[in-house]
Amino acid sequence: MRIAILGQGRLGRSLCQLLAGSAFDVRPWTRGHLVPACDIALIAVTDAAIREVAQQIPSGPIVLHTSGATDVDVLRPHRPAGSLHPLQSFPGPEVAMPPVEGVPAALAGDPEAVDAARRIARTLGFWTFEVPGDRRCYHAAAVMAGNFATVLLADASRVLAAAGVDPEAAPAILAPLALASIEQAARRGPEAALTGPFARGDLDVVLGHLEALAQTSDLQRLYRTLASRAVALAEEGEHLTGEEVRTWIRKVT
Repeated sequence: MRIAILGQGRLGRSLCQLLAGSAFDVRPWTRGHLVPACDIALIAVTDAAIREVAQQIPSGPIVLHTSGATDVDVLRPHRPAGSLHPLQSFPGPEVAMPPVEGVPAALAGDPEAVDAARRIARTLGFWTFEVPGDRRCYHAAAVMAGNFATVLLADASRVLAAAGVDPEAAPAILAPLALASIEQAARRGPEAALTGPFARGDLDVVLGHLEALAQTSDLQRLYRTLASRAVALAEEGEHLTGEEVRTWIRKVT
């Protein structure tokens, strides 16, 4: 099956390399050239350029895009049309090829397009799931889990540096704990995996944290916001009773 990879950015170049030697006949495309004859046209460009590229594709092939945030309607009038969005970062093959075996990939669109996207995903070693609802919510979830996790590690590193630890070493020091927490949450569920003072009901420890962060108002506000979510999670996991939750909310959030 002929597949045109439309766009030779980091993801497009990576997909060309990953699909080389597979059952797909890979045909790279860059701007300024005619779209090659193909059975599947896979658009791997920025979100703002998807519609423009889609308009250059002659009718006939299945058309897919690789965006997480953009709806399939941007590809119309092409039918069948859909999307294939891997939940993985691709820095470009000249930098590194990330592991792809077992990477989740979101599918959406017309049934025939979803089938084609699933075939590509399975060739790459992804496991797939469908997103039938609002793609903005899907992509917001990905940003929260990916980008915001990085932001949180950065702020936690600032707090660790306030304890006198080398700021450059702080992220590496905290990363194993963060990764283990995420792995446990994925394996057991977030409610069951919650540990630390919120799971133990150790209110005095948390109040001590807030006191120590008083000189850094933005970090204290962040801690309070996250603490409110941790209290809710502790209640869902039955780590805290209803009365304890009310006390925590009054004193912490």
